[in-house]
Amino acid sequence: MASVEVLAGPERRRRWSLEQKRAIVAAAFKPGAVVRDVARQADVTSSLIYRWRRDLRAAANGFARVIVAPTGDSVAAPPPMPAIEIEFAGHTRVRIPASISPALAAAVVQALARR
Repeated sequence: MASVEVLAGPERRRRWSLEQKRAIVAAAFKPGAVVRDVARQADVTSSLIYRWRRDLRAAANGFARVIVAPTGDSVAAPPPMPAIEIEFAGHTRVRIPASISPALAAAVVQALARR
């Protein structure tokens, strides 16, 4: 009869919060970063980081965060940052930060132009 060894210890599967996933994905895709090295530091596999990136992109639908504020004197001016501001017919205005990828900026402009 074979012997059986029971290993009692903490569960190996860990639960990652959304903030932790975002932080690890952001660190992995910084300029000059190597996904494999970030994965090793976080004690996860590289494929899991790529999966989290795909899931986070899908959840965000590929669009940047948008802040809608009424115009007028009561609203403080936005912080100075390089941006492109486009005004469409009907007084619709969008400000696209320079940090946004050209593909995303083009998608936003195309979507708003159809309205």
